[in-house]
Amino acid sequence: MADDYELKSGAQHATQTELGQNPSRLEMDNMELTRLGKKPVLKRSFSFITMLSFSCTIMITWEGVLLLLPINLNNGGPAGSVYGLIIVWAGTMSVFATMGELASMAPTAGGQYHWVSMLAPKSSQKFLSYSIGWLTMIGWQAIVASGGYLCGSLVQGLMVLNNPNYVPQPWQLVLLFWAAILFAIFFNTAVSAVLPKIEGFILIMHTLGFLAILIPLVYYGPHASATDVFTSFLNEGNWQTQGLSFVIGIIGPVFSFLGADCAVHMSEEIKNPAKNVPRAMVFSIFLNGLMGFGTLIAVLFCLGDLNTIQSVLTTSTGYPFMAIFQDSVGSLGGALTMAALITILNITATIGFVTTASRMTWSFARDRGVPGWKILSKIESRSTLPLATIALTAIIAILLSLVVFGSTVAFNDLVSLSINGLYTSYLIGNGLLLYRRLSGDIQQYSSTDETLKNTIGAGRLTWGPWRIPEPLGTINNILGCIYMVVVLIFSFWPTAINPTPETMNYSSLMVGATILFSVLYYMVWARKVYVGPVIEICLSG
Repeated sequence: MADDYELKSGAQHATQTELGQNPSRLEMDNMELTRLGKKPVLKRSFSFITMLSFSCTIMITWEGVLLLLPINLNNGGPAGSVYGLIIVWAGTMSVFATMGELASMAPTAGGQYHWVSMLAPKSSQKFLSYSIGWLTMIGWQAIVASGGYLCGSLVQGLMVLNNPNYVPQPWQLVLLFWAAILFAIFFNTAVSAVLPKIEGFILIMHTLGFLAILIPLVYYGPHASATDVFTSFLNEGNWQTQGLSFVIGIIGPVFSFLGADCAVHMSEEIKNPAKNVPRAMVFSIFLNGLMGFGTLIAVLFCLGDLNTIQSVLTTSTGYPFMAIFQDSVGSLGGALTMAALITILNITATIGFVTTASRMTWSFARDRGVPGWKILSKIESRSTLPLATIALTAIIAILLSLVVFGSTVAFNDLVSLSINGLYTSYLIGNGLLLYRRLSGDIQQYSSTDETLKNTIGAGRLTWGPWRIPEPLGTINNILGCIYMVVVLIFSFWPTAINPTPETMNYSSLMVGATILFSVLYYMVWARKVYVGPVIEICLSG
């Protein structure tokens, strides 16, 4: 049956023995990829540091804490925001520590759907992998659209802050949205050769920007009491209990920590991916969590009592942090400068959003999972870029931008859609790893292994070089799965009880439509061509 999974290219790749005793780092990385059945076609231009930069600037956690402040302030208040962020930080670290083990086992751009294919029982292997591929792909496409929406609405917020008489219009937001996406497309195509250096520069901006915001807030801003910050809860959604309101409010910080799996989908463009991808994910969550927590505490102490919070939440800019900046520094110019910095960092983050979404879509097309896979799987020879999937990502974002005309909470819907798609893919992959590690099906890692492994048709599973020691690995795996179940359940809920058609959370409809389309496509066509990760090469010897 192995022939069913092979591309008849006749390509063969050398083993470590044939390469000699001292192969280069590039040769070793490409050799590792061929053991997963994949042909190396992308340039490995990222190192650990530049991939850490890439991950940190995609997550933009401390900026996200400011941007999404209304979600957790309305449902949770100051105290709920603090405890919610701590829970989400710990939960995300747990989830991605386990995903680091998976990334070390199979460092390919496909990520979650490849892992599901190698871990799932044979009876459900094909369909589960296919479904997870679609959910991961749509999750990242929603992140691109979320980023574009944020860019447009932030620019409009700056205009309102500068001129209170300005009235934002939906069509203006859509045009600004498109401009942000085109900006990201430019950096992903015209100057893609220096993208790692650009991401390193953005990380410097990300870090210095944190200090540039934190210091004026702490120095000039009013200081509330610790009681106001750590014991004051709010339930502006009018839910039956404060506990229910709190859990709904944690969706804000969940989105702030979303995106660490970007490193996974860049696995074929980073050096020593089996070790550096897990490291980049875990370290980016740790660093961004520190800055996010520091930002949240500073902002909450500058807010004051509950009456001040109520007035800030109703600011005409749409972003409470802009009003907090102005109240803290007492200067319109200062507040505009600080808010502009947040806007610029969010615009630069869309570069990484587009990069990751296009690589994930390209990988799934390479394995024949999407319509038009023959075109979408092509790599442009001169630039070694998946130009077709970069263009598709732009088109999808532009289409999703039209949601703005129909819903006043379109951004919340896109946030929920990205969380729904990605967290489902995380949960299934991590859950299957838990099943395999408890059943003892995974062999120990061997650096001298030269045979096909951790892919469909290989017949065996082996750990990678990055692994959590037992029993901590199993305990962490279980805790991460419990956390993801809770997040998934509440990501479908609206922000307030008895929602109107305008304030309803339509992510369930969006996810349902995506699943319906993918299932129909699977039944009509994909089941004939999709078998899981395609084995593109055969190993000599």
